[in-house]
Amino acid sequence: MYEFHSDSDRYFQIQKITSREYIIPFIEEVYSIVPETRVLEIGCNQAGVLSAFLERGCMGIGVDLDENYIAEGRKKLSDYIETKQLQLISKDIYLIDEEKDLGGKFDIIVLKDVIEHIPNQEKLLKRMKNLLHPKGIIFFGFPPWQMPFGGHQQMCKRKILSQMPYFHLLPMPIYKKVLKSFGENVEKLAEIKETGISIERFEKILKRTSFKILNQEHYFINPIYKYKFNLKVRKQSPIIRSIPYLRDFFTTGVFYIVTRD
Repeated sequence: MYEFHSDSDRYFQIQKITSREYIIPFIEEVYSIVPETRVLEIGCNQAGVLSAFLERGCMGIGVDLDENYIAEGRKKLSDYIETKQLQLISKDIYLIDEEKDLGGKFDIIVLKDVIEHIPNQEKLLKRMKNLLHPKGIIFFGFPPWQMPFGGHQQMCKRKILSQMPYFHLLPMPIYKKVLKSFGENVEKLAEIKETGISIERFEKILKRTSFKILNQEHYFINPIYKYKFNLKVRKQSPIIRSIPYLRDFFTTGVFYIVTRD
């Protein structure tokens, strides 16, 4: 396992800087972010991504199932919580009450490295329509499932697995046997394999749920890798990007901004 997965302070800073330098500028290509903009982050972890929006004067709410992440976020962002600029909630997004828990709809909803962990992605998009202002936008950032490390194998304890590309594409029974033989968390990694999402399936879900794409970017080298692995960020080549299915194998991250169709 790479050390940033166990170093909560470093992971928080990586998320914050990535948000400040890449996510917010990407959003601002098509949508203005001004003070008082209401931002909801789903699957916020410690709210590192959300913290960059707070710096811009946005009003933020972060939701995550993990109470430990929320507790860490409250410590790191206590100043924003005291001034009521930020609220962090540990709750299932499907059980959230729009008015009681969230105080109304949002201008921006953020899902950074989250959609690929959710079992029923189409259900989630339908849910988010109820939380979004009519002219609001949703930001998605995720690694396509078929990319070299789409199985999140960097989480593996054994270095040989954490640095092995594409092995998550093995048939599930074989994949589980490999993980078990190396003493890895079979249940957690198998769950990621079951929920992983491709570019093509994501775009089909957008169409079925009546969302349209306002902006998108595909990366050969994901922006977050700049801070995790000291790699230079590189956008995907137009040729590879134009080839459905093949592009999923060579694209380590995608950004999308969508709104109601």
